[in-house]
Amino acid sequence: MNIHIGNKSIGNRNPALIIAELSANHLQNYDLAIDTIKAIKESGADAVKIQTYTPDTITMDCDNEYFQIKQGTIWDGKTMYQLYKEAYTPWEWQPKLKKIAEEMGLIFFSSPFDKTAVDFLEEMNIPAYKVASFEITDIPLIEYVASKGKPVIISTGIATLADIEKAVNACKRMGNKQIALLKCTSTYPSPLEEINLNTIPNLKDTFKTVVGLSDHTLGTSVPIAATALGAKIIEKHFILDRNIGGPDAQFSLEPHEFKDMVDSVREVEKALGEVSYELTEKIKRSREFSRSLFVVNDIKKGDVFTDNNVRSIRPGFGLHPSHLSSVIGKKARTDIKPGTPLKWDLIE
Repeated sequence: MNIHIGNKSIGNRNPALIIAELSANHLQNYDLAIDTIKAIKESGADAVKIQTYTPDTITMDCDNEYFQIKQGTIWDGKTMYQLYKEAYTPWEWQPKLKKIAEEMGLIFFSSPFDKTAVDFLEEMNIPAYKVASFEITDIPLIEYVASKGKPVIISTGIATLADIEKAVNACKRMGNKQIALLKCTSTYPSPLEEINLNTIPNLKDTFKTVVGLSDHTLGTSVPIAATALGAKIIEKHFILDRNIGGPDAQFSLEPHEFKDMVDSVREVEKALGEVSYELTEKIKRSREFSRSLFVVNDIKKGDVFTDNNVRSIRPGFGLHPSHLSSVIGKKARTDIKPGTPLKWDLIE
């Protein structure tokens, strides 16, 4: 199936939608956010995605043990509230950022984290919604998102198979079948051993949706490989310079890295093509260098063809090599010089 976001048709034989995740990499500096969006465009992305929440819409200001981050992450030592206060994108920026991105030809959309964010994004008329991995269990939120009738892209970074099924069914209950599922690994950064890219074609077969990848590895090889496995959406965090720091800097790509990824994805898409055994004109010309039957020693009229005077060699202007056994033992119709491609009219 296909889904449509903005002027892009996603799925089947269409090129992958490549999304640059701005996340917290603006460091709450509006000018830096604009500069990053400009670099996103120059790096070849199709879309820029933000996140729409405040610390109070995503968690609560509490420092008891339940709200302490202490799982061996890059954010350990903070409370959830502290992290999200540092990372959120100010809501008053978002309509302006959308306008700037769209003027550049980028698709602009967001991940909402509660109903007020959905309502806010509806006022902005965004073309699609992203459900973040950690919200995949929030079925009421997914239903509310899906009820808006726009494409819903769902990351599966913490999900069991049952979680994914519930999320997909929540969308369908709202009459929304414009669903894309992204294979994701919610560790930051993600170790290669936990990526399991072979899940991508299985997601497509199981849920009959558009599939893709939301990636948190340190390089670009995983998105490139995902493309070969059928990913039609590639999402990767984008930062102007990792040295500026920030909550997501460690697993974000700099502009030159992101551009290299985009170029590689597009090259893979060209190479994938379709199932075909047809020979192009170039290949047909190359076929001239294949093997065929040639006379390799002087033959007089009436001589018998043997393994000594006929061989299968390159190039391919003589009889097909499969005819060799039929030719051996027959006689020459005329004198034949070495280097002559063997043809049926030379054989009695």
